[in-house]
Amino acid sequence: MFTRRDFLKTTAAAAAGFSMPRSGANAQSLPAFASKRPPQEKRTFVSPIVEQTIREVTSFMKDPELAWMFENCFPNTLDTTTDFEIIDGKPDTFIITGDIDAMWLRDSTCQVWPYMPLIQKEEKLRTLIQGLINRQVKCVLLDPYANAFYKDLSRISEWNQDRPKLQPGVHERKWEIDSLCYVVRLGYEYHRLTGDVSCFDKDWDRAMRLIVATFKTEQRKDGQSPYRFIRTTSRMTDAPVYDGTGYPVRPVGMICSMFRPSDDATILPFLVPSNLFAVQALRQLAEIYTKAVQDAAFARACTSLADEVQEAVMKWATADHLDYGRIYAYEADGFGNRLFMDDANVPSLMSLSYLGIHKPQDEIYQRTRTFLLSENNPWYLRGKAAEGYGSPHTGKNSIWPMGIILRALTSESMDEIHLCLRMLKATHAGTGFMHESFNKDNPADFSRSWFAWANTLFGELILEVYQKYPSLLKEN
Repeated sequence: MFTRRDFLKTTAAAAAGFSMPRSGANAQSLPAFASKRPPQEKRTFVSPIVEQTIREVTSFMKDPELAWMFENCFPNTLDTTTDFEIIDGKPDTFIITGDIDAMWLRDSTCQVWPYMPLIQKEEKLRTLIQGLINRQVKCVLLDPYANAFYKDLSRISEWNQDRPKLQPGVHERKWEIDSLCYVVRLGYEYHRLTGDVSCFDKDWDRAMRLIVATFKTEQRKDGQSPYRFIRTTSRMTDAPVYDGTGYPVRPVGMICSMFRPSDDATILPFLVPSNLFAVQALRQLAEIYTKAVQDAAFARACTSLADEVQEAVMKWATADHLDYGRIYAYEADGFGNRLFMDDANVPSLMSLSYLGIHKPQDEIYQRTRTFLLSENNPWYLRGKAAEGYGSPHTGKNSIWPMGIILRALTSESMDEIHLCLRMLKATHAGTGFMHESFNKDNPADFSRSWFAWANTLFGELILEVYQKYPSLLKEN
């Protein structure tokens, strides 16, 4: 089985070995844009309401190539990555990330997120989400510091040389705040849409309390943490420095994250967008425990921790930029040091309005967003093929379609959204799918041909445009 790194290398090498379209326009030579979906009998999950949505949206779209991309991408999670069954009388849904046979807590929530508005209309899809909530609870209870898991909880990881040694069932143990936030996000949205509290059972309650306890531990107020991560690797970003413990921090109330959502090690351990995501998750838990679970004491504890983290972020992770005014840093350490950049993966600073942490009009978000799209952001790349977010995860010359999609999803400008759609259409290299990244000067040089999160996120963007700016989809 390939690792993320192995797959990145092999797909990039393979793509470089043959000619592919340099732009979306060249894909017009493909025969009638034949569907890239597997036959229905080979799809891993079929939802009638999703199929109905695909027909509705594609019949509205004028651009045949963009419609073809939507038809391929939007159902990709259901078509190729979903394993649903009943275990011990409860729905259980395991969702792999794509080319790796493991489930990331982050990716699995993001992969089903575009389907969430549809669960009110279809019980089958609603049960699928129930199953994912139940599976994520099992994962958290197994190891709250782990980011990725196997369905078989007795399976030994290919990364079993990492230290400390992984428990069976854990694929990788990179401590990322956002992994736990996504578990809360999924349960909260499911309850908000359905009013159903059946998922909030004793196991779910244990998992939520463990999440909050882990957040508090990783505030490191006593300077200590039980977590460390050591991997023998030639990649500097694959493990924290100083024997797996990371750079020092001053305990100021923020939460340490040893890894970013890209699975790269942080430089300064207070990862700002993930801390803001934790604030949101804690407030969502407070609401659930107030209205649904009716545990006022725990709700107050969640609110108190959220207030503390938010106050610390505003004090220690913002600064006055010479050109833009007061903006968010990407990372901080509590000593006054800050790192100004962003990463294409979510949560990012760009994604704060997408996640609902900020309104698009909020001044600090607007100033930060202006900085992020400028030459002052070292990971905003411009090339012959496109411009957009990169990530240290894929090197200095690669743009992430996910970054372009998030730019569009956080924009209120039709011109900017139009630009993003044009770039996405021009850089899928004739495949009809999104990729992890592509070379800024040559989209045929891309990584990860099967990356379900990016695919369904593209589908989410098209749905958003269809609902808010339908005139854009009437253009060819």
